[in-house]
Amino acid sequence: MTIKVGDAVPQATLTKMTENGPEAVDTAALFAGRTVALFAVPGAFTPTCSAKHLPGFIEKAGEIGGKGVDEIVCISVNDPFVMGAWGKSAGADGKISMLADGNGDFAKALGLTMDASRFGMGLRSQRFSMLVKDGKVAELNVEEPGAFKVSSADHLLSQL
Repeated sequence: MTIKVGDAVPQATLTKMTENGPEAVDTAALFAGRTVALFAVPGAFTPTCSAKHLPGFIEKAGEIGGKGVDEIVCISVNDPFVMGAWGKSAGADGKISMLADGNGDFAKALGLTMDASRFGMGLRSQRFSMLVKDGKVAELNVEEPGAFKVSSADHLLSQL
């Protein structure tokens, strides 16, 4: 079943790269008592994700934060080493938290997976954005396959 506005975000463990190596991030702690803008991409370093999706959130990070968002999070079904390298190469440090959903458990729990096997990528997250307030979905924007519009930083910013 796909998550919807008003639902509680499911518990999962994501991973972030730190200077001391990979560190677990519990979604319950990440979202509790906070407002978080989250966006998910099918893959780090992929064309639309690298040219449009992540750069848009980096560019709008100040405006999004100015609207009461405590943290902006990017999630992908990649390992934390890749997510850390992608964030560093894109200039996301200090603006976007780059979290790995290595096995796709979070994407599965949200009901927002896609099969990218024909591209050699296996099970991935669909492209989406959401606004989470105190652990509940306040806004959810899921893209149609191959599209990039409603999950953009500009669209989410218009919902704040």
